[in-house]
Amino acid sequence: MKYLKINTEDAANIELLQNAVLQLKGVVSVEIIDEENPESELKKAFEKTKEQFKKGDYETLVNDIFTILTKK
Repeated sequence: MKYLKINTEDAANIELLQNAVLQLKGVVSVEIIDEENPESELKKAFEKTKEQFKKGDYETLVNDIFTILTKK
């Protein structure tokens, strides 16, 4: 999978941009990440790993959280 990072101005209409990108051929999903609010990414990582906790896959959980906390 490949990712495309788009930096926007504060006044940009993110939802409109998200809908436009979703219309492009080959685009499967669009995720809005607010780098000013790292708590939202951390929350997503915890939600994603609930099943991994149940399966005992602690290594992936630790790696995901470490990546988020150390990312500039």
